[in-house]
Amino acid sequence: MVHRPPRLIVGCLVALLAGVSLGAQARERVAYISLVDRATGMARDTLTAADIVIREDKVTREVLRVTPATGPLPIAVLVDTSAQAEPTIPDVRNALTAFFAALGDTGPVALIGYGERPTVLTNYTNTPAALAAGIGRVFARPGTGATVMEAVFEAAGGLATREGERAAIVVLSATTPEQSNIHFTRALSRLQSSGATLHVVSLTAPGRALFDDNARQRDTLFDRGVRLTGGTRRDVVASQALPQALTEVARVLTHQFRVVYARPQALIPPDTFEVTAATPGLIASGGVARGQPQ
Repeated sequence: MVHRPPRLIVGCLVALLAGVSLGAQARERVAYISLVDRATGMARDTLTAADIVIREDKVTREVLRVTPATGPLPIAVLVDTSAQAEPTIPDVRNALTAFFAALGDTGPVALIGYGERPTVLTNYTNTPAALAAGIGRVFARPGTGATVMEAVFEAAGGLATREGERAAIVVLSATTPEQSNIHFTRALSRLQSSGATLHVVSLTAPGRALFDDNARQRDTLFDRGVRLTGGTRRDVVASQALPQALTEVARVLTHQFRVVYARPQALIPPDTFEVTAATPGLIASGGVARGQPQ
């Protein structure tokens, strides 16, 4: 039998307990959150720790600090330029003009059309003249169908290479026939990997609903993409409502807050992140910052 000195045993116990304590310490995590008034659709100018509840795998986390979001926010704006989108083009251009004006210095922003295939109309920039020139290139392409799933796939891949804690994809959909050659799961997987939030403004006028497999996949991408990334969705029934809807999205993006919360140390990262408003009548949206170690 081996006899150990009492002081050695006590020292080992102290070291062991210290290790357990260190392992239980919380790790700070970052999320970008916006708070929207349900009645008006407009984002709030202020946000405090008491305004929101953050849960991971349905477990509530402690909110430590809230500050206005700063730093670059690359935004890929995807617009329907397919043949059947032609009647909406004047209102789409007005909506884009209002959107870029509401963004102000937030960006950089890229404008991408998705008639037949995704086509860059203006590369990432904060220059108003360049964005205005891009709007001038928005027109319906004869004989083409929409390829929004491919556009999300490619835009997410591009955003994944850009630095920064946050990014966004804004889709302006005229709900025209979808002709992408990829399954929605590929676009959704790349979207999640990019860390970008998905925001959708969809024109769902009466008689425009489509029920083929591609349309179902597109709608599934929209629904799951918005929910899983912490984005937003607005459905309008007339193209004249597009400018207001896009302006509301711009306000969500320009009124983000950097939220620091605590997560206990764990070997396995959580599967889900959820943020909700603590006050009825408000809607919280957002997701975790990009590039954080698990």
